[in-house]
Amino acid sequence: MTTTELPLVVVLGEEEPPLLGRIEDRARLRRVGEADLAGALREADALLVWDFLTGALPAAWPASGGPRWVHTASAGVDRLLFPALLHSGAVITNSRGVFEEPIAEYVAGLVLAMAKDLPGTLDRQRARVWQHRETERVAGTRAVVVGGGPIGRAVARVLRALGLRVALVSRSAREGDAEFGRVHGFGELAGLLPEADWVVSAAPLTAGTADMFDAAAFARMKRGARFVNVGRGPLVVEDDLVAALRSGRLGGAALDVFRQEPLPGDSPLWTVPGLLVSPHMSADTHGWLEDLAELFLANFARWAAGRPLHNVVDNTLGYVPVGGAPDDTPHTEEVSP
Repeated sequence: MTTTELPLVVVLGEEEPPLLGRIEDRARLRRVGEADLAGALREADALLVWDFLTGALPAAWPASGGPRWVHTASAGVDRLLFPALLHSGAVITNSRGVFEEPIAEYVAGLVLAMAKDLPGTLDRQRARVWQHRETERVAGTRAVVVGGGPIGRAVARVLRALGLRVALVSRSAREGDAEFGRVHGFGELAGLLPEADWVVSAAPLTAGTADMFDAAAFARMKRGARFVNVGRGPLVVEDDLVAALRSGRLGGAALDVFRQEPLPGDSPLWTVPGLLVSPHMSADTHGWLEDLAELFLANFARWAAGRPLHNVVDNTLGYVPVGGAPDDTPHTEEVSP
């Protein structure tokens, strides 16, 4: 880029993001699909990964040069942590701050739906069956929330407001948390599972969290406990979850994320008893695309001015250490996907 050229911001996505016209006087914008990505990256100064489910970046990343800043319109960054990008020196940022409350509300809705048997009520309504039943109280039950970043913390906060007793599990244990007192480490999870009525997965996908919910984890859970995953699909060994539901070890489960998305029509997950399937929508509320665009534009203003960026990913950890503003000192372990 010469001193007189505006920076080239490549936008990866088939859909046009809202609001980007605000920076047309400060940047050259080029929206591309996966087929044209490789050519565009060689000239790009910055990359906005608007299509955050893409798997095209590793093959398209240039051998030299390329964007100095990569921003993803997602909280999870596991798709960006490939060697060529990590070794390029590019700064990676994510969209922390948009998804926390919506996901927390969604998890609370799932907990209430399972406790109050709303799926059973809808089934009986369709069949025109009048069958009075008793349901469960959630107040006083125990929940374990795995993932100590902003999403996991928001989930824990909302569940506590419903009266649940919540244990928060993060990468490392610590005492004296301002909200939760003790935060448990991943190493303590096995000991917490037998007492949990609800287990919520909201952790990032890293080498240390992949497949963490497998047959052994489900076997440790209290018989009849419920499981919810709003983190990343590969956190769960799906065949083991199906087996735990069919055996009655688990009393129910809800998945919003999957190893393969969209979920294939022949997947057993569609029909396994006691499982609620939703299409990766827990964070997506009315206006969420505008919120994502606003967050990017705010970070673009910082980048264009040479100021420190918000939501910078620690490439070694694989997530954004929680600290808020660039000058804050990180105090918790991870941001959930």
